[in-house]
Amino acid sequence: MERYVCIHGHFYQPPRENPWLESIELQDSAYPYHDWNERITAECYATNAGSRILDENKLITQIVNNYSRISFNFGPTLLSWMEFYAPEVCAAIIEADYESRQVFSGHGSALAQPYNHMIMPLATKRDKYTQVIWGIRDFQHRFGRDPEGMWLPEMAVDIETLEVLAESGIKFTILSPRQAQRVRITGEKEWQDIDDSVIDPTMAYSCHLPSNRRITIFFYDDPISRAVAFEGLLSSGEQFAHRIVGAFSNERNRPQIVNIATDGETYGHHHRHGDMALAYALNYIETGNLARITNYGEYLEKHPPEHEVEIIENTSWSCIHGIERWRSDCGCSYGAHPRWNQSWRAPLREALDWLRSIVDPGYEDYGSKLFKDPWKSRDDYIQVILNRSMDNIDGFMRKQSVDTLEAGQKSEALKLLELQRHAMLMYTSCGWFFDELSGIETVQIIQYAGRVVQLAHELFGDNIEAHFLERLEKAKSNIRKHSDGRSIYDKFVRPAMIDLNWVAAHYAVSSLFEEYGEETLIHCYGVKLVDYQTAEAGRAKLAIGNAEIFSEVTWESSRLNFGVLHFGDHSLNAGVQVFKDKEDYQEMVSELTGAFSRAEFPEVIRLMDKYLGTSVYSLRSLFKDEQRKVLDRILESTLAEVEAHYRQIYEMNYPLMLFVTDLGNPLPRAFQGAAEFILNTDLQGAFTSDSLEIEHIAGLLNDAVGWEVELDGQGLSFILQKKLESLMEILSSETQNTALIQQLIEAVELAQSQTFEVNLWRVQNIYWAILQADYQDFKAKAEQGDKSARKWLEQFNYLGKHLSIRMG
Repeated sequence: MERYVCIHGHFYQPPRENPWLESIELQDSAYPYHDWNERITAECYATNAGSRILDENKLITQIVNNYSRISFNFGPTLLSWMEFYAPEVCAAIIEADYESRQVFSGHGSALAQPYNHMIMPLATKRDKYTQVIWGIRDFQHRFGRDPEGMWLPEMAVDIETLEVLAESGIKFTILSPRQAQRVRITGEKEWQDIDDSVIDPTMAYSCHLPSNRRITIFFYDDPISRAVAFEGLLSSGEQFAHRIVGAFSNERNRPQIVNIATDGETYGHHHRHGDMALAYALNYIETGNLARITNYGEYLEKHPPEHEVEIIENTSWSCIHGIERWRSDCGCSYGAHPRWNQSWRAPLREALDWLRSIVDPGYEDYGSKLFKDPWKSRDDYIQVILNRSMDNIDGFMRKQSVDTLEAGQKSEALKLLELQRHAMLMYTSCGWFFDELSGIETVQIIQYAGRVVQLAHELFGDNIEAHFLERLEKAKSNIRKHSDGRSIYDKFVRPAMIDLNWVAAHYAVSSLFEEYGEETLIHCYGVKLVDYQTAEAGRAKLAIGNAEIFSEVTWESSRLNFGVLHFGDHSLNAGVQVFKDKEDYQEMVSELTGAFSRAEFPEVIRLMDKYLGTSVYSLRSLFKDEQRKVLDRILESTLAEVEAHYRQIYEMNYPLMLFVTDLGNPLPRAFQGAAEFILNTDLQGAFTSDSLEIEHIAGLLNDAVGWEVELDGQGLSFILQKKLESLMEILSSETQNTALIQQLIEAVELAQSQTFEVNLWRVQNIYWAILQADYQDFKAKAEQGDKSARKWLEQFNYLGKHLSIRMG
């Protein structure tokens, strides 16, 4: 009988974003860009071991090959993030789904997912519909087709959720074997209880719903999946293959499918080189004709269910207590802190449920004045989330609104929809999954709730924040300094809240340190400069202006005056006030510039209070990314002085330091500190210079070993990575430059000899692009006796060897 193998990987890890900026602040992100680029590609599934194999499976072409051969799902918010920060990877995933349709009889490998990983049985029916609708439309937008299957967050399921899936056109989902209650052969009356026995996961099952709709359920093979994720099965590709094949039985006189499901990061991130084990296993199975590799959609078409199943409601794959992990202290935790409790989960959910119960009626009442059907407008809002262009939003408003809306009404309509979006985002599952209330995942969902509170106040006029915090305060942190939910809100949510005035203050302060054009985009806010004037007096600087500030998300806008007085270091004062009229503005400019020209700085501050209000902004008011840049500028001269002092100590005492270490004695702490500072500084400079002077760098590294200096591995790794990428980009446009190839060989050898690891992902991909575009031409010339081409081939092949790329 026919035998099939299907491997599924679930990817969902939302980046940490600022709900008020609609973007990720990289310095505070849980998953920095340069880490995630590697992480995603290192987690790819390899399936074609006979083709080009890369140690960490990082080539874009390999992503296409790999993902086209297995079943996978990516959360919409993760794909949205990758679309901006890792576009090559995102494009490869989408191309892989396209190619999978050629492999699997027209069935794509990608599965959809409810939009923001909400635990569906705990959601309202209305939220379930919107989550599924958004997930489907996001999938259609990215993959250009309708999804056949949908992955349920944490496999949390109830009958109502399955009804919503089936009604929405979803054909199948995947569950854990222990979520099955009883089974029977289709057409028979007698049911077989599962109890302690395990449901047979080698076939598909039909679930008959109260509405008379049906949905297919695949139950993954739990023992094999658990062995892959937690028991080291990926240590051997051959062992893995035998374990999969061993799940088939000659006693089953029917087609069989062995399907496993794990988190996608199992292959490469959790288990280093796990992708290679999977590559070997699937190649072993295919070349030995032991089974056919398939995906769920293809198998379902070929072998429709012949058995029916009833599920156990309110269950999941990651909580043995059902779905309690997301609403109570059930005992399930990440395990890193066994003495901690998760009693905060229940009051957190209760606080969010209360908040939703307050804003939903307000949305429906207010929304009915603007939309034909407020809840349908929410369902359709995904088309705006995917494309926030003004033309698209205008089209959405024309279709959804009860009448032609004025500019202010459009802003109110968008705020209502954003309130609803964040009211769903605040239920993202990872907020309850881990151990602590102050963890980044939980703080993230509380920030989403904070955005709901702010929008509700602006729209409905009710100050619900105090009542919300009363409930949030009942959630207690395991960490004494964080106390409870109220304290965490005050520390991590309130400081993140911004409005248009804050954007104007950010613009004013940052304008002292970088040049802006007449129109500037700061995250999701447009700034159109109307007037801008500056004056300087010694180290002090004054900037005054007014600008139109516009939110691309809510279309809220305001014309604001601003002024900032900088004293030359980290001390500055800034103020913002609504623009009244031209005369008032000119009067402010005249008085402020006059006082500043006389160096009467206390008077300047008094006048700023008079014209711009007493809400004073400072460097702390800058958004994190810009704050870091400005601080670097401010510290530049001071650090130069520090470096000069350290260099004097280091260079003047170099012979003495050599003598001390030659005698086998440790360096005095003062010398050690100077050596560490100077060597790290010099290595950074050497890595960023126009050309890499390998001998000079080697000398610095030898000194670092001799002085037992601790190098800044993370910083140096990133700098060297960027340098190598820059050199490879030059090579892509100067392909014949053999001197550059030689420099790259030496640089890669240098990178690979360090104690810190250098991410070569982009270097490898650029190399691969050159290999595909130019290699054959050089090879043909070399075969015709061209010596320069032969030299190029030798060097290029040698570089490829160092980059762990095989030519065939």
